[in-house]
Amino acid sequence: MAKTFPRLLIEHAAQRPDAPALREKEYGIWQTLSWAELAVLVRELAHGLAAAGLQRGQHIVVVGENRPRLSACMLAAQSLGAIPVPLYQDAVAAEFVFPINNAEIAFAVVEDQEQVDKMLELREQCPQLAHIWFDDSRGLRNYNEPGLASLDDLRARGRQHANAHPNFFDAQLAAGEPDDVAAMFFTSGTTGNPKGVVHTHATLIDRAAAGARFDKLTSNEEVLAYLPPAWIGQNIFSYAQWLVCGYVVNCPESVSTVSIDLKEIGPTYYFAPPRVFEGLLTSVTIRMEDASAIKRWLFDQCMQLARRVGPPLMDGKPVGALDKLKYALGNFLIYGPLRNTLGLSRVRVAYTAGEAIGPDLFTFYRSIGINLKQLYGSTETAVFVCLQPDHEARADTVGVPIDGVEIKLAESGEILVKSPGLLKGYYKNQAATDEVLTPEGWYHTGDAGFIDAHGHLKIIDRAKDVGRLMGGPNDGAMFAPKYVENKLKFFPHIKEAVAFGDKREKVCAFVNIDFEAVGNWAERRNLPYAGYTDLAQKPEVYELIRDCVEKVNADLAQDELLAGSQITRFLVLHKELDADDGELTRTRKVRRGAIAEKYAVLIDALYGGKTSQFIETAVKFEDGRSGKVSADLKIGDVKTFSPARKAA
Repeated sequence: MAKTFPRLLIEHAAQRPDAPALREKEYGIWQTLSWAELAVLVRELAHGLAAAGLQRGQHIVVVGENRPRLSACMLAAQSLGAIPVPLYQDAVAAEFVFPINNAEIAFAVVEDQEQVDKMLELREQCPQLAHIWFDDSRGLRNYNEPGLASLDDLRARGRQHANAHPNFFDAQLAAGEPDDVAAMFFTSGTTGNPKGVVHTHATLIDRAAAGARFDKLTSNEEVLAYLPPAWIGQNIFSYAQWLVCGYVVNCPESVSTVSIDLKEIGPTYYFAPPRVFEGLLTSVTIRMEDASAIKRWLFDQCMQLARRVGPPLMDGKPVGALDKLKYALGNFLIYGPLRNTLGLSRVRVAYTAGEAIGPDLFTFYRSIGINLKQLYGSTETAVFVCLQPDHEARADTVGVPIDGVEIKLAESGEILVKSPGLLKGYYKNQAATDEVLTPEGWYHTGDAGFIDAHGHLKIIDRAKDVGRLMGGPNDGAMFAPKYVENKLKFFPHIKEAVAFGDKREKVCAFVNIDFEAVGNWAERRNLPYAGYTDLAQKPEVYELIRDCVEKVNADLAQDELLAGSQITRFLVLHKELDADDGELTRTRKVRRGAIAEKYAVLIDALYGGKTSQFIETAVKFEDGRSGKVSADLKIGDVKTFSPARKAA
């Protein structure tokens, strides 16, 4: 196997020139780019970038949705020994300032007018940003800015450069080494400025290959690339493993067409964070609630059978002949059509990661015949640390260490990892690098967990977030906020949650309702509402959420370590937590400190025994306007349960 990404491309183009490499849906029609055509495109772009002055070791920013020509630009930059830096396409312009200045970036490739406008807005703060190329020219005809050009212009310039320097590309390709930096990914920056995670060709290719071996991936796989390319998970599945395995990556037409495109492509290898799987199930639940009584009864009967029989069948365990026959009938009537409706009928391997997934949600997908598994990794580990074998997938673990990975636990319970996929370091941040990488090569994950009796890794929470209750009946009890929040988010009516309790005598929580799910629930009960804020404060909605919270408390009471983390009071926020408002990262991780500061008055009200609290909050709307949302928030008390006693 070739040792750099551009050489992998050339290898595929030589061995299977006419095989499809990338597909893009444009105006409702799928357009295919073969490996040979991609190699020509990359060569032209590389010559164009070189003519524009991009040199080995320099950085180039890439911003946009998954698009074939953006992937080609990354390969072109890597061919020259330059370093692509993908950034989140939904970030506001101000969020680009630190990464662009930190990496001294003078070159940018972006998708469309929206991203061009952001880059032009940044030029005052990032004066070195001299060259901006765009893929989609719609709306840009009358733009006349220095250094702004289309990728078509860049290709034309590249052809001229290639004619003048016919051996240049091959020489640059040959000069690349496995230990050269391949890409830089910026972390979410939950506690300050984001950090640039530096990865080499060797680290990314090694982990991509290890994951491919684990799941026996081949060039026959079909993948739908719909998550942000700036996220390391998307980059591994739709770039690194794509080039290692040579399978086909399909780019949807837009965010709004993903569900349609998913059905048309029928991926065999699929990845999604739990929120996507939750959204798919919520849509199924809503449709079934609106179905006829006979259809609902048939669905319920079949799903009861599926939950009992489906997981053992997926795990290769023996199942009675009658149950097998009933399941086959259910597969014909319900499970097969349901998989087809979800667009997952051809999935051979499906993964989820990033957050814990609810046991019921996990079981649902495996029950209907989808091989859903969990993995564990991070930006710093090139994703693949632990994966679940096909017949050992469980909701409460994240799998076993795969090829090349060693795991050990610090005395504090923090998970330490040694792997060929570890970051080279944080860019221009040796102090942060020294904090996470030991001289012996162990990486501090920051996660707390343990290895169970079956050799699977279990994650409790972020080590820094695990706290202790102080005072009251649960004095000294462990408090794991993420663990509690994830249990709340397992309910389809709860979209987001933030739990508080460290160094306090009890646990309280903020909740965001899932507007679509709760809205449908309200409509079926003839409950009128005028938007999110109004719906969130309905007494009936509070009772709905209270029931969810009490079920979580009952579940926590069964856990000896975390029984003290039961929630005593909660409120439903008047607005959805949003990355644009600084409350979530771009990967939808809670900015706990920012939320605690912003909503301090609500936290004080929860712990002060109040029954309501008025709040007014500044928000940013999708069209860029600013405004304020205010409400008098109710505060609800919740039933807690006595901890379960261990049998003697």
